[in-house]
Amino acid sequence: MIKGVILMNDKGKPRLAKFYDYHPAEKQQELIRRLYGVLSSRAENVSNFVKVDSLFGPDARLVYKTYATLHILFIFDSSENELAMLDLMQVFVETMDKCFSNVRELDIVFNFNKVHTILDEIILGGQVLETSSSEVVKAVEEIYKMERAANSIMAVPSITSWQGR
Repeated sequence: MIKGVILMNDKGKPRLAKFYDYHPAEKQQELIRRLYGVLSSRAENVSNFVKVDSLFGPDARLVYKTYATLHILFIFDSSENELAMLDLMQVFVETMDKCFSNVRELDIVFNFNKVHTILDEIILGGQVLETSSSEVVKAVEEIYKMERAANSIMAVPSITSWQGR
């Protein structure tokens, strides 16, 4: 099971944090700080796979990848394959790239709802739902099309002639 997905910049500022196990907000912040400490102390020429038993319990693992100034972290247990998680991370990045055309940190900051929607189409409740970035993009576009339609229905101007009757 996937325990969490975190996107943070190279200064340790979280841009997205989604935990699939309950942790109070203070504990989440502490986990993010400690994960950043683990990442920042690692050399560039070492593996992207880390055991994080001390932070998330027995058999917890972390896989991370750095894209420009953004670190993407997936935390999971022993039931998941590390290479599959690395591939899922790539699907997540490719999907964001398609949705934002060359995604940057600011895209994540200003479009956090869309990023959460993308992540929810890929992972729900710690389980992988979809591994095709094109299918995720289609689903996200459909969700936003339905939201726009719902918003346009709500934006109907009021009819003032009814008030006079």
